[in-house]
Amino acid sequence: MPTIIDGVLEAALYAADLDAAEAFYGGVLGLRRIARGGDRHVFYAAGQTVLLIFNPAETERPPRPGPMPVPAHGGRGPGHVCLRVPSARLDEMASLLGAAGVAIEADFHWPGGARSIYVRDPAGNSVEFAGDDLWGLGATAG
Repeated sequence: MPTIIDGVLEAALYAADLDAAEAFYGGVLGLRRIARGGDRHVFYAAGQTVLLIFNPAETERPPRPGPMPVPAHGGRGPGHVCLRVPSARLDEMASLLGAAGVAIEADFHWPGGARSIYVRDPAGNSVEFAGDDLWGLGATAG
């Protein structure tokens, strides 16, 4: 049966220190901030996807009565997200990370020829930067 799913609209990571998350995702990576909700969340545009960074202590609480009845959710411990970078710009990404003092945990060339660069954000989440060719799905605009 064919799927009607067209992609991932948003992905979430959890970080207790949203100021440190903002310094990394907005400052170092240059993602455009969409919204910040106090000490609860900060959201970023990442191509055609939205990257949600939630403070787990805040999102584990049941929703307040009102117009936004989003169910309580949350995660503890490091998560993972992979951000797509054009394959031809992965060296530039590695240089940007190095210039910002972000340690590269792994710079891996996959058997099929794709490349992934792994770092940790300030909350300990694994952040991967991979070329368009990682999953063989082809490059998409973004």
